[in-house]
Amino acid sequence: MSSFTPPQPNPPGQWTDQRVETWVGILLRTGVMVAAAIVLTGGVLYLAQNHGPRPDYRTFHPEPSQLTNFSAIVHGVATLNTESIIMLGLLVLIATPVARVVMCIVGFLFERDRLYVVISTVVLLILLYSLFFHS
Repeated sequence: MSSFTPPQPNPPGQWTDQRVETWVGILLRTGVMVAAAIVLTGGVLYLAQNHGPRPDYRTFHPEPSQLTNFSAIVHGVATLNTESIIMLGLLVLIATPVARVVMCIVGFLFERDRLYVVISTVVLLILLYSLFFHS
Protein backbone atom coordinates (compact mmCIF):
# COMPACT_ATOMS: atom_id res chain seq x y z
CA MET A 1 0.00 0.00 0.00
CA SER A 2 1.18 3.45 -0.80
CA SER A 3 0.66 6.27 1.58
CA PHE A 4 -1.26 9.09 -0.02
CA THR A 5 -1.32 12.49 1.59
CA PRO A 6 -3.64 15.04 0.06
CA PRO A 7 -2.08 18.35 -0.89
CA GLN A 8 -2.19 20.88 1.89
CA PRO A 9 -3.95 24.13 1.08
CA ASN A 10 -1.81 27.22 1.09
CA PRO A 11 -2.27 29.63 3.97
CA PRO A 12 -4.57 32.53 3.04
CA GLY A 13 -1.80 35.15 3.09
CA GLN A 14 0.75 33.18 1.05
CA TRP A 15 1.38 34.20 -2.56
CA THR A 16 1.29 31.35 -5.07
CA ASP A 17 1.31 31.23 -8.86
CA GLN A 18 -2.43 30.64 -8.86
CA ARG A 19 -3.06 33.64 -6.61
CA VAL A 20 -0.91 35.89 -8.81
CA GLU A 21 -2.73 34.65 -11.94
CA THR A 22 -6.08 35.33 -10.27
CA TRP A 23 -5.11 38.88 -9.36
CA VAL A 24 -3.65 39.53 -12.82
CA GLY A 25 -6.87 38.26 -14.40
CA ILE A 26 -8.94 40.55 -12.19
CA LEU A 27 -6.66 43.48 -13.04
CA LEU A 28 -6.89 42.87 -16.79
CA ARG A 29 -10.68 42.47 -16.78
CA THR A 30 -11.14 45.54 -14.62
CA GLY A 31 -8.79 47.64 -16.76
CA VAL A 32 -10.54 46.72 -19.99
CA MET A 33 -14.01 47.26 -18.51
CA VAL A 34 -13.09 50.66 -17.03
CA ALA A 35 -11.48 51.73 -20.32
CA ALA A 36 -14.54 50.61 -22.28
CA ALA A 37 -16.87 52.47 -19.92
CA ILE A 38 -14.83 55.67 -20.23
CA VAL A 39 -14.66 55.46 -24.04
CA LEU A 40 -18.36 54.64 -24.26
CA THR A 41 -19.25 57.58 -22.03
CA GLY A 42 -17.08 59.92 -24.07
CA GLY A 43 -18.47 58.55 -27.32
CA VAL A 44 -22.08 58.98 -26.26
CA LEU A 45 -21.39 62.53 -25.07
CA TYR A 46 -19.51 63.28 -28.29
CA LEU A 47 -22.40 62.08 -30.44
CA ALA A 48 -24.90 64.00 -28.32
CA GLN A 49 -22.92 67.26 -28.64
CA ASN A 50 -21.62 67.02 -32.21
CA HIS A 51 -24.47 66.66 -34.64
CA GLY A 52 -23.17 69.20 -37.14
CA PRO A 53 -21.80 68.67 -40.65
CA ARG A 54 -19.88 65.54 -41.55
CA PRO A 55 -16.11 65.81 -41.21
CA ASP A 56 -14.04 66.06 -44.38
CA TYR A 57 -11.79 63.00 -44.55
CA ARG A 58 -10.18 63.94 -47.87
CA THR A 59 -7.47 65.91 -46.10
CA PHE A 60 -5.53 64.81 -43.05
CA HIS A 61 -6.04 66.83 -39.89
CA PRO A 62 -3.67 65.81 -37.06
CA GLU A 63 -4.88 65.53 -33.49
CA PRO A 64 -4.84 68.82 -31.62
CA SER A 65 -2.05 69.22 -29.08
CA GLN A 66 -4.59 69.03 -26.25
CA LEU A 67 -5.06 65.33 -27.08
CA THR A 68 -1.38 64.40 -27.20
CA ASN A 69 -0.33 65.66 -23.76
CA PHE A 70 -1.37 63.80 -20.60
CA SER A 71 -1.88 66.90 -18.44
CA ALA A 72 -3.92 68.53 -21.23
CA ILE A 73 -6.06 65.38 -21.48
CA VAL A 74 -6.71 65.44 -17.72
CA HIS A 75 -7.59 69.14 -17.93
CA GLY A 76 -9.91 68.38 -20.86
CA VAL A 77 -11.62 65.63 -18.87
CA ALA A 78 -12.11 68.07 -15.98
CA THR A 79 -13.86 70.46 -18.39
CA LEU A 80 -15.91 67.57 -19.87
CA ASN A 81 -14.25 67.76 -23.28
CA THR A 82 -15.62 64.65 -25.00
CA GLU A 83 -12.51 63.99 -27.11
CA SER A 84 -10.36 64.15 -23.96
CA ILE A 85 -12.67 61.67 -22.23
CA ILE A 86 -12.31 59.24 -25.14
CA MET A 87 -8.52 59.71 -25.12
CA LEU A 88 -8.42 59.05 -21.35
CA GLY A 89 -10.22 55.75 -21.95
CA LEU A 90 -7.63 54.81 -24.55
CA LEU A 91 -4.82 55.70 -22.12
CA VAL A 92 -6.41 53.47 -19.47
CA LEU A 93 -6.54 50.68 -22.04
CA ILE A 94 -2.85 51.19 -22.89
CA ALA A 95 -1.92 51.30 -19.18
CA THR A 96 -3.67 48.01 -18.42
CA PRO A 97 -0.95 45.65 -19.75
CA VAL A 98 1.73 47.82 -18.12
CA ALA A 99 -0.10 47.45 -14.81
CA ARG A 100 -0.19 43.69 -15.44
CA VAL A 101 3.59 43.56 -15.64
CA VAL A 102 3.87 45.61 -12.43
CA MET A 103 1.42 43.23 -10.73
CA CYS A 104 3.54 40.26 -11.86
CA ILE A 105 6.69 41.87 -10.46
CA VAL A 106 4.96 42.36 -7.09
CA GLY A 107 3.69 38.78 -7.11
CA PHE A 108 7.09 37.38 -7.99
CA LEU A 109 8.68 39.48 -5.24
CA PHE A 110 6.28 37.99 -2.69
CA GLU A 111 7.00 34.51 -4.07
CA ARG A 112 10.73 35.28 -3.86
CA ASP A 113 11.24 34.23 -7.46
CA ARG A 114 14.22 36.39 -8.39
CA LEU A 115 14.59 35.19 -11.97
CA TYR A 116 11.04 36.19 -12.90
CA VAL A 117 11.38 39.49 -11.02
CA VAL A 118 14.39 40.33 -13.19
CA ILE A 119 12.69 39.20 -16.42
CA SER A 120 9.49 41.10 -15.62
CA THR A 121 11.46 44.21 -14.68
CA VAL A 122 13.28 44.10 -18.02
CA VAL A 123 9.91 43.75 -19.80
CA LEU A 124 8.56 46.72 -17.80
CA LEU A 125 11.57 48.85 -18.69
CA ILE A 126 11.14 48.00 -22.39
CA LEU A 127 7.44 48.88 -22.23
CA LEU A 128 8.12 52.18 -20.48
CA TYR A 129 10.91 53.04 -22.88
CA SER A 130 8.67 52.37 -25.87
CA LEU A 131 5.85 54.47 -24.37
CA PHE A 132 7.87 57.51 -23.29
CA PHE A 133 10.93 57.61 -25.55
CA HIS A 134 9.50 56.64 -28.91
CA SER A 135 10.80 58.44 -31.95
